[in-house]
Amino acid sequence: MSPLIIHSARDAIAAVPYMLGFHPSRSIVVIGYDGPPNTCAVRLDLPVPDEAAGQAAGMLAANGFRRALLLGYGGPEEAGAAAVALRAALAAAGVDTTEAIRVDEQRWWSLTCDDACCPAEGVPYDISGSLVAAQATFAGHVVLADRDELVRSVQPVPDTPALRAATDRAEKRFLARAREPSDRFHSQATEEGVAFVASVRDGPTGDLTDDDVAWLGVLLTDRRVRDEAWVRIDEDSPADDIRFWRDVARRVRDPYAAGPAALLAYAAYAGGDGGLANIAIDRALDADPDYSMAVLLRQVITSGIPPSKARMRMTPRQLAAAYDEKEAG
Repeated sequence: MSPLIIHSARDAIAAVPYMLGFHPSRSIVVIGYDGPPNTCAVRLDLPVPDEAAGQAAGMLAANGFRRALLLGYGGPEEAGAAAVALRAALAAAGVDTTEAIRVDEQRWWSLTCDDACCPAEGVPYDISGSLVAAQATFAGHVVLADRDELVRSVQPVPDTPALRAATDRAEKRFLARAREPSDRFHSQATEEGVAFVASVRDGPTGDLTDDDVAWLGVLLTDRRVRDEAWVRIDEDSPADDIRFWRDVARRVRDPYAAGPAALLAYAAYAGGDGGLANIAIDRALDADPDYSMAVLLRQVITSGIPPSKARMRMTPRQLAAAYDEKEAG
């Protein structure tokens, strides 16, 4: 997502839901800054085990962040204990904690200040007029009510006879094409798949029919077709890719969900939406626990590698050349 400029506690409170994609609860959020060009937000469930605190701190330090801001969402004791553990872990990793606050729906409290400038009743805030919220809304970012709503946003739509019939037709079509040789690819299925992905991602962005979705889901079981879809994700502005692959991931039948869900995860990751990326990876691994693209993305995100360091920057022509070279030995 576009960088959000944070100048105050109110700005940070306004920014967190847009950085995560949902309003956190019983969580502590670590915002790393001062180092890489963009900020990084890491959310941990309360209570926070020492191991998790150490992993989060190590990840920020490894990626060059020198300072961090903590926001706790929960009761005073639970949020306070998490802040103490994270401040210690961050200090051990060489990351300075500039402030730690506890947030509820109307007020915030400093967890590092005990003097009169931090009243016991907390500091009221209203983010409705925040410049950060305005910037994020203008950029088209949406905040869901909670993490459960984010999970539901990638869950499959109800199965219907029409979807089952479309999948049956796609499977029969794929098997027939897989038996037919191609001058350029291993089979007509791969040739049609590469062409179909190009047409639906580079052509008019109309709604896909059930047959389109089913055919795409089956085609993506071919790695060459999946990679064609992967390199066509706009890493600089992936909003349309997120919309497209979320729709496909929700409408394909479960046996074919791993590919579309992993592509959704990469589009979300490229756009800085780590919350959606992790939820989409979960959906992909539920469909296929060994799906290599989802496993790789989970490792990349868990390691805290920022999207700017993991972009493919490969065109469809370069991908085709790479496959041709591989075929030539």
